Amino acid sequence: MCPANWQTIRDRKLEEQRSQLRQNWLIPESQLPSDNVSDVTDIPRTCGILSSRELKITDSYDARGLAEAIREKIYTAVEVTTAFCKRAAIANQLTSCLTECLFDSAVARAAFLDAHLDRTGQTLGPLHGLPISVKDTFDIVGIDSSVGISALAFHPAQDNAPIIDTLLSAGAVIHCKTNVPQSMLALDSVNNIFGRVLNPRNRLQWTAGGSSGGEAVLVTMKGSVMGVGTDVGGSIRIPAFVNGVVGFKPGKGRISDKGLTTGQLPAAGKVGLESCVGPIARTIEDLGLFMEVVEHGRMWEVDPEVKAEEGWWTRSPDPALPLRTKVQEEKPLKIGILPSDGVTTPLPPVTSSLHRLTGLLQTHKDIQTIPLNPHTTAFSQCQSLSNKFFSAEGGAHLLSLIHSTSEPLIPWLSTRLRPKTPATLTHFRALLAQKSALSTQLLRSIWIDHDIDLLICPVAPHPVPPPDAWNAVGYTSAFVLLDWPAGVVQVGRVGREDLRAEMEGKEVKGGCDRINRGLWDERFREGYVGSWMAVQVAAPLGRERRCWEGMKFLERVVAGGERARL
Repeated sequence: MCPANWQTIRDRKLEEQRSQLRQNWLIPESQLPSDNVSDVTDIPRTCGILSSRELKITDSYDARGLAEAIREKIYTAVEVTTAFCKRAAIANQLTSCLTECLFDSAVARAAFLDAHLDRTGQTLGPLHGLPISVKDTFDIVGIDSSVGISALAFHPAQDNAPIIDTLLSAGAVIHCKTNVPQSMLALDSVNNIFGRVLNPRNRLQWTAGGSSGGEAVLVTMKGSVMGVGTDVGGSIRIPAFVNGVVGFKPGKGRISDKGLTTGQLPAAGKVGLESCVGPIARTIEDLGLFMEVVEHGRMWEVDPEVKAEEGWWTRSPDPALPLRTKVQEEKPLKIGILPSDGVTTPLPPVTSSLHRLTGLLQTHKDIQTIPLNPHTTAFSQCQSLSNKFFSAEGGAHLLSLIHSTSEPLIPWLSTRLRPKTPATLTHFRALLAQKSALSTQLLRSIWIDHDIDLLICPVAPHPVPPPDAWNAVGYTSAFVLLDWPAGVVQVGRVGREDLRAEMEGKEVKGGCDRINRGLWDERFREGYVGSWMAVQVAAPLGRERRCWEGMKFLERVVAGGERARL
């Protein structure tokens, strides 16, 4: 029976986590870096816990390459799993990125996979022996999904989420679950049980993002081959951006969202914006491998709400207009450039980064860039409508659950999460009508009228901000509202030259814009130097494969290859 007091629950939960860790996989406390050490990304390489062979396993391969190495018996699944478990344990010491450490069961699973390969000469699937991490929300039988709420601790799941079974069927090893914000309704990953997830490249000045913050941090620290997150307002794309990795949000229903613990009443998400399941990885190719596995998992056979069929990913879903054909026929690839969401004016580093990227694209004869206006296209209307859906359910049950153990709200939520009167049927019908009308208008004003193939826009109106300072979710939530697939591609870093511009003379458009101007205060600017700059790549409804191919294409353009061919 779970104790009633949240502090007691926290202490028990942290003791349970400590018991899941092997002491010889941990840096001795006396040797841990002090709290004022900012960048800890190299510590797993230098701490002496991983052997040179284990460092090669975790440092030198993408997912396909490592799977091939296991298949060719260069490494055993046990070797690979042990290496990543060690690195995950170290990452957690440095960044608080984990919740459930499933290392013992992971090594046992790896041993089973090795025996299967020895006995049959065949791998179990394309992820055979690869350690994959999952966000804490995904149910795994016998394991908690506490999602940063003490009242949900010590209530282990009764069944696996369909995505867990899909990964296991493909040969994956699930070795840990990752940290999230309390209730997963914040854009910085901190809760009263496991603490704050820290950005490993700058623990002092940069947020780790949310709500899949622990997932992105673990992938950055190379403690996982790839990870699985969820996204309802930007919760895959934001952490990917701020941690320098890549993330992909498919359309809703492409991947089953059953078996997710959220702290809300069953189907409450159907009343608001529905979350999407998607991958976080170090390479765009690995995102594609994940999507292949999802298709072959045939989740539509276990979840009637999955909107997919055989071949939806591996066969281009857009045979009339695939990117390859457009380039091969010497027709320009048309890319729409959306400079802002029309509500919050981007700070100078965001604008200059997008200008540099646009200029780079314009040097390629195969590409035509099309400027888009957030007002004339009606994109500027997305944020306010998204906000109305976020509050439609009211939140009373979630708040009651949090307060049932006398647990306080985290600071970011304390001024934002209050019980509201749930939307009436009449009001909710009106919201759905507005959403339908806006989606139709944007389909025409962006994709049809401008005849574009892809859309590129910032992830946020600011560079990577300090913890708890993320502002203006409209840049990311719009693509959940519209159900357009979207992914994040890294395009550079903030340089000192990006700090010189000022915002004077630009109209302040509202509350979010005013807060955003505050992030350009002199006391913040120096902290942006060296932080990641990324963009979102989006495609029309149902065009996940086009979006992913566009991400690969953009990455090659940014890399400056001889010619960015598709």
